[in-house]
Amino acid sequence: MSPSTSYPVIHPSHPALQALSPSDRHLFCKYASGPRQSPAFPTVLAAFEQMVITHPHAVSATEVLENGELNGYANITYAQLDAQANKLASLMHARGVSNGDAVCLFLKRSVQMIVGIIASLKVGACYVPQHVGLTPDTQLLNVADATSAKVVLTMDELQEKLPEFPPHVSVIPIGSVMRDATLSTAEPPLSRPVRPSDRCYIIFTSGTTGAPKGVQVTHANVANVLLTSPMDLGMAPGVRVGQILSIAFDMGAWEILGCLSHGATLMTHVKTVAVAGEPCPRGLAATWGKFATFYNSCGPTETTIVNTAKRFDPESIVLTIGKPTPNNTVYVLDPDTLEPCNIGEVGEMWAGGECVSAGYLNKSGLTAERYLVDPFINSVNSFMYKTGDLGRWDANGELEHYGRVDDQVKVKGFRVELDGVSAMAETAYGVEKAVVLKIGTELVAFVTPECAKTEAVKEAVGIKLPYYCVPSRVVRLGALPKTGNGKVDKRALKETDARKVLQLMFTRRPSSHISRFGSGLRTERML
Repeated sequence: MSPSTSYPVIHPSHPALQALSPSDRHLFCKYASGPRQSPAFPTVLAAFEQMVITHPHAVSATEVLENGELNGYANITYAQLDAQANKLASLMHARGVSNGDAVCLFLKRSVQMIVGIIASLKVGACYVPQHVGLTPDTQLLNVADATSAKVVLTMDELQEKLPEFPPHVSVIPIGSVMRDATLSTAEPPLSRPVRPSDRCYIIFTSGTTGAPKGVQVTHANVANVLLTSPMDLGMAPGVRVGQILSIAFDMGAWEILGCLSHGATLMTHVKTVAVAGEPCPRGLAATWGKFATFYNSCGPTETTIVNTAKRFDPESIVLTIGKPTPNNTVYVLDPDTLEPCNIGEVGEMWAGGECVSAGYLNKSGLTAERYLVDPFINSVNSFMYKTGDLGRWDANGELEHYGRVDDQVKVKGFRVELDGVSAMAETAYGVEKAVVLKIGTELVAFVTPECAKTEAVKEAVGIKLPYYCVPSRVVRLGALPKTGNGKVDKRALKETDARKVLQLMFTRRPSSHISRFGSGLRTERML
């Protein structure tokens, strides 16, 4: 499938909207579309090359040592980064890499990583990042195979830690190339210029299925987010941009490509913060909002980093995910019929517009299932993506996030949205983070910190929600377990609950001693 080639236009007279009232038809069209805005450059590579011309001596990146101190010997200017990337790109071109290919980046956060990314784009390829040390060898091999990669880029010190790839795959240590003064720094030869429709990167995400899927994101997708406002986040020459996320996470591209396409400096320093990926507790937003500009955003990898955003307002009671970003749309539809929901009703969010990526790598069936032709726009080239997220429009035309469609469960015959219960649990005094799951027939709340009060959690939920939403049990933890990409590990939480139930069962038996069951049982308290 091809990305959208025109900005979305929705009309109240569209046949698909006729089931709505006249006022809701008008609001559907008003709320669903983000503002129209042309990206400053057609590709992030073009933006970077302009920064090289206008700010050649500006520092593009500074490495931060593990002790938190700046590595003064690891500064690299835009001109130096351009020259080093040209050396690496020319070497990759000599190894057969050209327009449309994929280059695997199996490494860690570093200046070498940045050189590898820019070099991949310069040779007309897309980059495929994986974080060595966090990613199993089997997945590294699978990613290289699925992308038909001819080259794997890595760091000198990580080369021996990589698995053995097939003979046709060249492994290139970036540091060695950077130190080689004999290599040319001239631009690599290309069969054609990089186009907006070309792939920029491929992010492998397991989503909720556990099976890795390669999401193909184009230069046009990326430019529409990073080179428009407000998602450029005010990045500019002289601004320092924190690079704290795993490069295998799509928001890592926001940090890296956003910085380099605006002439900023990549490092660790925070003045503006944007989050996405999981519902953000309002307390967390309030904490960051005291000393930084804070954006609450939403959008899966398939819709290019984020497709909605809201700047935090300390006066607001509800923390929304905002409105569609420029040139994008969001529709709230009935999960079963795909009919538009009335304004204010909860439904599944579908994302359209320029954010929609080019589909899954080598998974045409799944692409056809998740990426549908947009029925609200008169263009066969416009697609919308099934996000799997629940939401509703509020009276201000902003989206409230209600968790995942697959987080809707039945409790005592009633439908319950787990993220809604979690959000209420987080309003309890002393609770920092809460996740509510259905385990068996019961709702179980996992909360941090350990000193949180069980009754306070139940009371907070019971005040706002029906009785059947009140958790049967509250598990208090020092921290919530996370998956490799930083999301709450719900499977681990269920395993934790099982251990605690077992622990409680045996401690209630007078002749039992929990110590005889070994150290596998955790010691977090449960009330």
